This record gives sequence, C-alpha cells and structure tokens, in this order.
Amino acid sequence: MAQIPSLDNAPINLTSLREQSNKDLFTILNNIRGKKCLVIDQKLSGSLALIVQTSQLKEYNVELRYLSTEPVETECGKVIYLVRAQLDLMKTISSQIQNDISKGLQREYFVYFVPRRLVVCEKIFEEEKIHHLLTIGEYPLYTVPLDEDVLSFELDLAYRDFHVDGDASSLWHIAKSIHKLESSFGVIPNVRAKGKASVRVADILDRMQVEDPIISSDVGPPEINTLILLDREVDMVTPMCSQLTYEGLLDEFLRVRNGSVEIDSSIMGAQQEGKKTKVPLNSSDKLFKEIRDLNFEVVGQVLRQKATSMKQDYAEMSTTNQTVSELKDFVRKLNSLPEITRHINLAQHLSTFTSKPSFLGRLEIEQTIVEGLSYDICFEYIEEMIHKQDPIINVLRLLVLFSITNSGLPKKHFDYLRRELLHSYGFEHMATLNNLEKAALFKKQDSKSNWQTIKRTLQLVLEDIDADNPNDSPTDISYVFSGYAPLSIRLVQHAVRSGWRPIEDILKLLPGPHMESKRSGYSSSPSTDALAGTTTSLDKAADGRRSLVLVVFIGGVTFAEISALRFLSAQEGMPCDIIVGTTKMLNGHTLIQSFFEDLS
Repeated sequence: MAQIPSLDNAPINLTSLREQSNKDLFTILNNIRGKKCLVIDQKLSGSLALIVQTSQLKEYNVELRYLSTEPVETECGKVIYLVRAQLDLMKTISSQIQNDISKGLQREYFVYFVPRRLVVCEKIFEEEKIHHLLTIGEYPLYTVPLDEDVLSFELDLAYRDFHVDGDASSLWHIAKSIHKLESSFGVIPNVRAKGKASVRVADILDRMQVEDPIISSDVGPPEINTLILLDREVDMVTPMCSQLTYEGLLDEFLRVRNGSVEIDSSIMGAQQEGKKTKVPLNSSDKLFKEIRDLNFEVVGQVLRQKATSMKQDYAEMSTTNQTVSELKDFVRKLNSLPEITRHINLAQHLSTFTSKPSFLGRLEIEQTIVEGLSYDICFEYIEEMIHKQDPIINVLRLLVLFSITNSGLPKKHFDYLRRELLHSYGFEHMATLNNLEKAALFKKQDSKSNWQTIKRTLQLVLEDIDADNPNDSPTDISYVFSGYAPLSIRLVQHAVRSGWRPIEDILKLLPGPHMESKRSGYSSSPSTDALAGTTTSLDKAADGRRSLVLVVFIGGVTFAEISALRFLSAQEGMPCDIIVGTTKMLNGHTLIQSFFEDLS
C-alpha cells in the first residue's frame, strides 16, 4: 500500500478527516466477530491506502483480498465486500457467492457500499437470488486527503457522467462531501460557482443545509472563508496542454496514482530488471515538497546544487577535524541523500521523454494552437498525426485543444478529420467520437470563437517568459506551462483578489452559468467581502490566521494547476491559503480516456 502522507502542515485539521474514516472502517470490522476476509474493490485500494495501513488490518484479524472475477480463496467464514455502487461489481459479487453455494461452502456475507448504497445495486442481488444471504451497509468515505492541501472525492467519471450521460448523481456526492467538511470546519459563508455542474452543486449544498442543518454554535466560527466551485467544462484548454512542472510531468509520463508512481526498479538503480517498485510522492518527502511545483527545466539545477553541496561537505569532513556539532549537521544532511538520489533517478528518466523531438514538436504546436497563430499549420499537423497513425489518444488530445480554441471546426474540416480518424484507427472509435461531440469537445463550428478575447483580457499568454529559465524567480502562474497561464487559475486569482464582478463580461463568454452567494446567518467584514465585488481582497481570520479558500474542481484538476494555486497563495499581497478539492487528479490523456467506449 502507498505511503500515507503527513498532514501536519495542512491549513486545517485534515488529520481529523483521516482519523474519522479510519474509525468508521474499524467500527465495521469490530462489529463482525472472529476471523474475516476483507475483499476490496480494486479502484478503492489506492484510496484506502491513504487512510489505513495494511499492518492495522492484520491487528484486527483481517485477511485482505482484491475483488476480481476469480472466486475468493480464503478459510474465513465471514467475507466482507467493500465496493463502489457499480452494477458490474454487484454481478461479480453475486457470481462469487453462487460459486461458494455450488461448492457447499457456508459463509456469512457482508456488503458495504462506498460511500452509500443504491437501490439499483441491491436489485441485482434480488435478481440473482442472494439478497437474503447478505448484510448490507455503508462506509461513508466521501473525502480522501491526498496531501496536506489536496482533497479528492474519488469520482473518476464525474465529468463524463454529467456532460455526456446526463447523470447528476456525482453532483450530489460532491455536495455531500463538502457538507461533511462543513460539519467539521463550519458552514462556508461565501460561495462562488462557474459552470453548469458547479451551480447545481451550490444549489444542492444549500438544500442540504436546510434539510440537515449544521448549527454554527456546535462547530464554532467557519474555518473556511470562501468556496469556489469550478466546472471543468469552463476550462478544457488547460488539461489538454502538456504540463511542465516536475510533478505534472511525472503524471504525464509515469501516471501518479494516490501519491506514488510505480516504475521499473532499474530506473531507481536496482539490478532486478522487470521488477516494479512504488515510489511515494507527497509532502512527507521534504525534497519533493520543495521541487514538485517547479518548472522541470529548473529541477535538474536544484538537484545538481544539492548534490554538489553534499559532495563539498564530504570533502571538508575528510580533510579537517570537525566538532561534534558539525558532525551532527553533516549526518542530518546525509539523511536526505536517499531523497536526492530518488529524484535524480526520476528526473533523469523524465528527461528521456522531454528531450525527444516528438515531445518538443508537440509543445510547439500546442503553443501555436493556444496563441491562435496559424489555423492551417495546426490542421495539417493533426492530419499528419492521423496519417502516421500516432497513438489515437495523442491525436484526440490535440484535436480537442484545437476544437475548443476555435469554438469547433468548420463542417468540411470536422467531417474530414472524423472520417480520417475512423479509417485510420477503426470504426470501433465512433462511440468515443460521439461522446466527445456530446461534451462539445470535438464539434462543428457554430459561432465565432471567443478564445482570442478571453486570452487577451485575462492575459493567458505572456510573451516575456525566459525559455531557458522559465522558473527563475517567476512572477506569474504562467511558469507552469512556460508562458501559458491556466484559465482556471486566472479565474481563481480574480475571485480571491478583486471578486468576479470586474470580469463579468468574460465569465459570460465561458461555458455555463455563474453565481455568487453569501449564505444566510453569516456576516463578514468589508475587508473579507470579495463576493460583493469590492476591490479589497480576503483578510486574515479573526484569530490572526490567514483566510482559507477551498477551490473545488468538478471534473478533475491537473498537478500543474495545483502548482499554480500554491504559487498564488505564496505571493505577496495574497492573504489566504488555498485548499484544493477535486473529483479526481487528471491529465489530458486520462481525461480523454474517460470518453473512450469499449464496444467489445
């Protein structure tokens, strides 16, 4: 299981969230006496690894298994299933129980839904005639702290569910997650939302407060001053661009899952070829915390400086007599050697990807698309990718970026590229293209593009970024994409500094409605009233701490965007800390992948 990140430096007490989830799980296990087998839905395993250590499960007389199509092999007479409420998983559980019955095995079965049970799932058990054998319950794991400033609601398909399938159930889940946070940290007085899904979540959140009120006198004054809800549809340009921060690139090429990457051991210097090793990546690693948000161009320099410094210290230790105090300092530095070695190996491996002409060429064409410099060059580049049969996910990612920034493609070009894609990659991709069209990510042009106006007004592309030192004392969030400032983070920047009213005309050009509200029963001083459209920014909380803003991305967020938010929070004149909530961590590849349809 993954290394559990330290939450000691979190702006609010996220440790209490983890402890509550831990307690809820062990209450379930304690209520089932004797030796038991815990069968976990594979997709939940990473989330649970951030809540509970495997060693703790052994203390509770628990055998751990992962749900698969194979029968559960165990001597235990009690089997506990911990699963998401998905129909295919209900079929798998039913099959396993029927297999046990056919073998004459007598066991007790428990099914706990994460985070809540659904009637449609229980109907499957009734149809399969095993419902009477089950004890059914819920494990309310709504929020998982991925790090000290990042919370995940673990909803992999939230964007597709809502924008393609019209399924709004994930929006209830998001609102419930925030409502549960409020039960610990107080009702958030200021709410701002942009996008269809965001406005719906804000509405559900208000209804929850009416139906299941959180009494301010019970939890004290609110610890979170402002909630900003951003629907991913508002900015689909950013995830389609290649991230250029260290952590962003790790995710692009190695896929960061639940605060770690799994890679070949040989990359980390081990001799076992083919064996995988899991490398933890969270703020518990002090060096990673220092370099994760830097532009990758600078990471090598930082690591080189640290290695050189240690080498010089070692040389001095070898040639001079040291005091005990100096020895202690040197030993303390030595403790960081494994971290330095780890990140030198990872950075070296990443550079094998980032130095390829194909990657550099892609960056150049992305920049051309974002700047809107040459429609014909971009069209021909994508056409050539299709004819060379580059991986279809690479083609679709660039095609979506091209389509969004042009408000779709002229009918002739749309039809041509769609036809070429199906001829090159097979007609089984027709459903995927239909999904992208439903989500308005690849479509026919139906109006003049607003992208140039949005780009210019919000200063999304800066011309004076030093290509060789993009992170050398950066002064703007655009460093995370070497010149492109994420649209989503520009909106947050305006929201916390001067309110959204000054950019209302631009908000109307972006997808979906927007709203702002001050929730009843709470007053704020003029200095904290950013929502009223004043030009003053958020002020310090009553006890002297910085104000806290929760930014929730509905549909997912990239690591580069989180880096930009951390950069914003650290700037002079920004008197607030920012916590990120997200339905999932994503990049352009994983987002496009969620639209794929398996027709097999």
